[in-house]
Amino acid sequence: MQEIKIKLLPECEKMMPAKAHEDDAAYDLRSRVNTVLTPGKSELVPAGFMLELPVGYEAQIRPRSGLALKHSLMLTNSPGTIDAGYRGEVGVIMYNAGKQDFEIKKGDRIAQMVIAKLPEVKLVETGELSESSRGCGGFGSTGKK
Repeated sequence: MQEIKIKLLPECEKMMPAKAHEDDAAYDLRSRVNTVLTPGKSELVPAGFMLELPVGYEAQIRPRSGLALKHSLMLTNSPGTIDAGYRGEVGVIMYNAGKQDFEIKKGDRIAQMVIAKLPEVKLVETGELSESSRGCGGFGSTGKK
């Protein structure tokens, strides 16, 4: 099992990322501050900790489905990526797509974090690609079902 070092900021003892259930894929992240998200605006909400990821790993910051469904809250750059070399405080760029202000209190769960091992790949320039059934069909090319 890979260990990931977490440094909690002062007065953030209860901000340790944690899984609600042992078999959950993601760790819940909490807000370090009280704030109000106004409709149509993005805001960086600090999560009260820093982490040290090993080379070859990333942390993905993802929205909480309940906040999305019930309050139209999303993450502007979802999923956000934290690289192994970053040592600053983890922050969540939240966006209120709803019509009402949304109050966040210190300690509220605001996002989820998945730790992922990255595959080792090498990008190789080429003049030709193999054919596929999809070809160059892009956005919306498969139609509605």
